[in-house]
Amino acid sequence: MVKLPDYVGQLAFGIKMGVVLPGMSIIDKVYARLKDCHRDGLLSHGDIICITESVVARAQNNFITVEDITAGFTRRLSLARDSKVGVVFPTASRNRFSLILKGVAQAVPQGEVIVQFSVPYDEMGNKVVSTKLAGRLGNEEISSQIMADPGFVHPVTGVSYVKLYHEIISAAGARPVLFLDNDPLAVARYSPHAVIVSNVHKRKKTKQKIKQQIGNTITLEEVCTNGEASSEWGLLGSNKSSDNKIKLAPKNCKQLVEELQQQVARELNVNIEVLIYGDGAYRDPTTGIYELNDPQSAFAATGGLNRFREGIKYKYLADQYHAQGKSAAEIEAILEKSKQTTFSQSSAEREGTTPRRMEDVMASLADLVSGSADAGTPVVLIKGM
Repeated sequence: MVKLPDYVGQLAFGIKMGVVLPGMSIIDKVYARLKDCHRDGLLSHGDIICITESVVARAQNNFITVEDITAGFTRRLSLARDSKVGVVFPTASRNRFSLILKGVAQAVPQGEVIVQFSVPYDEMGNKVVSTKLAGRLGNEEISSQIMADPGFVHPVTGVSYVKLYHEIISAAGARPVLFLDNDPLAVARYSPHAVIVSNVHKRKKTKQKIKQQIGNTITLEEVCTNGEASSEWGLLGSNKSSDNKIKLAPKNCKQLVEELQQQVARELNVNIEVLIYGDGAYRDPTTGIYELNDPQSAFAATGGLNRFREGIKYKYLADQYHAQGKSAAEIEAILEKSKQTTFSQSSAEREGTTPRRMEDVMASLADLVSGSADAGTPVVLIKGM
């Protein structure tokens, strides 16, 4: 086993896996590559293996069609072809929401789909409308003429999601009604038969408020939870796979990470932690977009990651001891000893440090390492954390 030099700290690198196809065993695929890592001295006790949710779901063949989505909403909300359905606070995303909306619209081809956008951004920070245009519009229905205003164009993708969602609903035969309002109860003005709460992280709070007036209200988490292709997260965490198919979040994730952990311990005699990660909990400082469109950054993790990452404020203490006239060697000795000491959260040694859940930190790191482009590294190995 290769031991990293003492001067090397935390390390994360991507592992190339080749193509992962439906029907493959993701545990077998990852374990085979970990055997290679072990052979080459790259796998050690305490390492963390991070697997992106996309290859897990693909191996599970966890795909559904728009027709499945339509059937799910129709059954769950008792929709008729002429029903009026409210869609509150959707994500402004072709990848994340366009096919879900198509499924809703196809459920009520002779009815209405009322889409209520938050202003001026969606929950993830994607711009729905410019502040200037929003002030001019108020909370009235957005007309077809107003949709042509460049104030609706997303500055990064160049897409007007108001126009796109209007077109998706119209193409299914339903009447689109779109408006802007940050009050969840605003949708009640249109007297919908049912409401689909479509934001991710504040979905429970949004649902609770709307149900005060409209009992037939659900979240995306409550649809497509049963069947051969399904997820305990429902439609949350889903992604567009083709023009008529979406990939759901993976299922049975806790069982998967524990099985892989046990197999590595049993056959390679190495104790590792394993997690399945989605979007990292990262907010881009340039665009202001919050990348976490999944319900959480890690869909499952083994027990050793169920804790907070904490530590001493290294740079603060180094400055403090230097001001006291201590040498570099003395400071290093003190800091090394401090790492073995338990301090209260309010102590000076931990001033300025914020405890963060290990699985969130590791998932975010893995997501940044693997990215979503063509790196071909859906598994990330993290050392020294």
